[in-house]
Amino acid sequence: MAYWLFKSEPGTWSWDDQVAAGSAGTQWDGVRNYQARNNMRDMKKGDEGFFYHSVGEKSIVGIVRVIGEAHPDSTTDDDRWECVDLAAQRALERPLTLAEIKQEPRLAGMVLVNNSRLSVQPVSEDEWKILCSMARTPARAPGKA
Repeated sequence: MAYWLFKSEPGTWSWDDQVAAGSAGTQWDGVRNYQARNNMRDMKKGDEGFFYHSVGEKSIVGIVRVIGEAHPDSTTDDDRWECVDLAAQRALERPLTLAEIKQEPRLAGMVLVNNSRLSVQPVSEDEWKILCSMARTPARAPGKA
């Protein structure tokens, strides 16, 4: 399994919107950055990711699961752009701000710390575990190995 981070402006698409989409989930569409698109192309069904509120809030607030691998983005006729489908899994017990994340020395190499503008980015397994611990949230959903 691989881990990711998905950034969204809460005024455009919030954690509450993602939760409201239910288990059917939704497309993570509208991404128009090649590196972010390529990251989505690398995703596999079952991968997990952090849901990050960008702009003013700048914090990780929840965990999503990839439920559909890369496919054409239905919001454009341009076949260069693809997206994945995501479903909300669980909220973090305690949201993590970007400021807190930057203060943790073990996360100094994290993409979020060094390239906070990238909207879809990888998260290493070690980073995943550290962030989940900081958020007092299990690294795996209850009942998952």
